Parts: sequence; C-alpha cells; structure tokens
Amino acid sequence: MSGVVLLYVTVSGLEEAETLGRILLEKRLCACVNIFPEMRSFYWWEGKIESSREAVLIVKTTQRLAEPAREEIVRHHSYSCPCVLIIPVSGGHGPFLEWIFTETARPE
Repeated sequence: MSGVVLLYVTVSGLEEAETLGRILLEKRLCACVNIFPEMRSFYWWEGKIESSREAVLIVKTTQRLAEPAREEIVRHHSYSCPCVLIIPVSGGHGPFLEWIFTETARPE
C-alpha cells in the first residue's frame, strides 16, 4: 500500500471543478487535481433515470488527508448528495508518490 489515494468527484461543470480544486490546493489537502471538463452521466435520482452533463475532478492526496479533503468538497459542493469516492492507490512511480507526500506535508 502506498498511502496515496485518489478522490473521484463529479461536479456540475468546469467552473465548479476549478473552484473545488483551488480550495483543496490552497488548503494543502492535495498535491494535484485533474479536471475532465465534460462527460455525460446517467443515473437514478428520486425514482427515475436522469441524465446530465458533468465534469470530473480527480484529486491526488494521501490517506491521512482524504477525509478532510472529502469534508471540504462536500462543504463547498453544489449537489445535495455529491459523488466523492476515495480510491486507494496500491502502487505507482515512486518519485511521483513521494512528490504527493512532500507537497501535502508543507504548512499552509
């Protein structure tokens, strides 16, 4: 286990993804975010199938910061029930994983 996690977050669009990403970065709750600006989602909501255009935010952080990052996302998210999944990373390029730890260990 590397101690690194990814947070997979769906949001209403590019602007919200950028806003959430900047909040997390400014608070040093992550080392990096990636934004996929548009995707099409289909899902069950309140008893019927819905569809919408959304953006995806992928947050690279540590296990230690995953819960505070999740809380910050939920606090600022526009959805009443946001998708925030914490995905453990079991391996990867060592220097990159170490970079994540270095960037999230710095004081605010």
